[in-house]
Amino acid sequence: MNPLLEKFNTPFDTAPFDKIRTEHFLPAIKEAISLTKKEIEVIKSLPASFDNTIVGLDNAGEKLNVISSIFYNLNSAETNDDIQTLAREISPILTAHSNDILLDEVLFAKIDEVFKQKSNLELNTEQSRLLEKTHKGFVRNGANLNGKQKQKLREIDKQLSQLGLKFGENVLAETNKYELIIEDESKLKGLPEALKEAAAQTAEEKGYDGKWVFTLAFPSYIPFMTYVKDRTLRKELFLAYNTKSNKGDELDNKPHIKEMLKLKADRANLLGYKNHADFVLEERMAKSPEKVMSFLQELLEKAKPKANEEIEELTAFAKKLEGLDRLEKWDFAYYSEKLKMEKYAIDDELLRPYFQLENVIGGVFQTAEKLFGIHFVENRNIPKYHKDVTTYEVRNSEGKHIAVFYADFFPRPGKRNGAWMTSYKGQKKTNGVDIRPHVSIVCNFTKPTKTKPSLLTFNEVTTLFHEFGHSLHGMLADSTYESLSGTSVYWDFVELPSQIFENWCYEKECLDLFAKHYETGEKIPVELVQKIKKASNFHQGYQTVRQISFGLLDMAYHGTNPANINDIAEFEKNIMSDTRLLPDVEGTLMSTSFSHIFQGGYAAGYYSYKWAEVLDADAFELFLEKGVFDPITAKSFKQNILAAGGTEHPSILYKRFRGRDPKPEALLKRAGLI
Repeated sequence: MNPLLEKFNTPFDTAPFDKIRTEHFLPAIKEAISLTKKEIEVIKSLPASFDNTIVGLDNAGEKLNVISSIFYNLNSAETNDDIQTLAREISPILTAHSNDILLDEVLFAKIDEVFKQKSNLELNTEQSRLLEKTHKGFVRNGANLNGKQKQKLREIDKQLSQLGLKFGENVLAETNKYELIIEDESKLKGLPEALKEAAAQTAEEKGYDGKWVFTLAFPSYIPFMTYVKDRTLRKELFLAYNTKSNKGDELDNKPHIKEMLKLKADRANLLGYKNHADFVLEERMAKSPEKVMSFLQELLEKAKPKANEEIEELTAFAKKLEGLDRLEKWDFAYYSEKLKMEKYAIDDELLRPYFQLENVIGGVFQTAEKLFGIHFVENRNIPKYHKDVTTYEVRNSEGKHIAVFYADFFPRPGKRNGAWMTSYKGQKKTNGVDIRPHVSIVCNFTKPTKTKPSLLTFNEVTTLFHEFGHSLHGMLADSTYESLSGTSVYWDFVELPSQIFENWCYEKECLDLFAKHYETGEKIPVELVQKIKKASNFHQGYQTVRQISFGLLDMAYHGTNPANINDIAEFEKNIMSDTRLLPDVEGTLMSTSFSHIFQGGYAAGYYSYKWAEVLDADAFELFLEKGVFDPITAKSFKQNILAAGGTEHPSILYKRFRGRDPKPEALLKRAGLI
């Protein structure tokens, strides 16, 4: 019996993680592919119509989608050697199956027939959107190519799927294999006791009793770089972090980057596009590489003078404080934190006691309840893939079930770095039944120790709110068709729900829901909230230029003929020269661990974060005008942004919520750039 192929018999038809074994995936995926092919054959045998062809196709492959979602989510959040080996086998099989559908001439002829009748079909807005998206999706993925071209496309897609996996595996292996072992406690001068205790606990878990161990996981790396006075050790850890997969060994990603860039360019050319960026941006709000570059350059002009001022101030501060003649990249976080403390009398360690993880989770839930009328109830009967995961049932104000929510917060060897939202099952309406989504957020937060609970930095608090914003987009979805539901929107719009949700972290009215001292229960003092707000613009010039640099690098990689990229390191250095604020460090390279664009879905799309910041700052201004928990504004945001998904063009949805197009002034003002 394969639990992936049987009826799940779990609460809300959730994934039966307690029964699934690695060996179940391959046969289940092969069987689900076979089932999907039968569904496609039925669609091809029926007369072409919107219901038979377009809706039939949207509903096809449901079992395969669920099984592959479970598998790939495990490969990101709880992987091991066996799962990674299996991923290398499964990926090309799924890619070939996807191409079998997208390149099926009979199937596309049916879709094309319906598309040509569009003006006579009396479709509603959502139906029209589905028809256009389906037709365009086939065209953009090779439906109009000849036989020889289709075969070439299949080969490219197969290679890209394998290279993306390999890139991610290498970064994870590099992250996991590095350990900075400290035997002399005096070397950790400056590191707060709680963080020292966490490092001692890591050492104990790894078998180094009586020592302190630091890793490249965010909750270990970032505090070390921020607080440890020993400059030599900061440099050592910085170099380890920033040379990942750039050492000329078996984990080096430079050859994979070159190959991926060539394949993406070949694919774009084959489909009639100048480059991969042109191909991607055709389906984005920004529309073209030129528009993106203009947007990024305009922001850079505003941010760079401010960033240069900040670096000059920090350099002078470091010289005055400790006689430092030259500020290096491994010095930035350390002196930045000290300067912030001097200017605003605030730092992460002052705030941590008010941000116990359990309280912050409760605060996120209460914020969602006050805004959107939803409730989270822990359900221990829902199976989970790791003991650290917590599972919830989500209900609306009438007590009706609307979603399942998984929360996974702490780093471990099988989990990649960073934070993300994902889905195990999408929302759709079939035969009058509203099938509700299963959504998850995965983070890498500070773990509890023997004497203290998990106490978050303020940055971790905003990260939790960010990912939870994504999850709301999934959980509150209210579409008829799954391919238009929830986060199935343009990628430069998908960050709006996540980024706007961060804004509530700066509001006293929201902080009072959860920010209380873990020992005394005292609410966060008003003066601390004021300091958080005042410090929110601290080094915003630097941070903005840094984000722009990543966006420019991404666009350069995907908008350039890869034949002209001979040396990855040299290419990165040249592209980032306009955004360089501190001296380059020999041997370091960002590209080889730039997982967003070489493993995730942000290729030619990293600019989306800044693009969506314009939207989120502009949108949140309406909440500030009406009240951060104003029910009418919240209802409009829920209906027009969160629930609507991709049922209409995002610019139409945004305008319906805001009453006008977005204005960039709100972002520039919030960042202190004007």
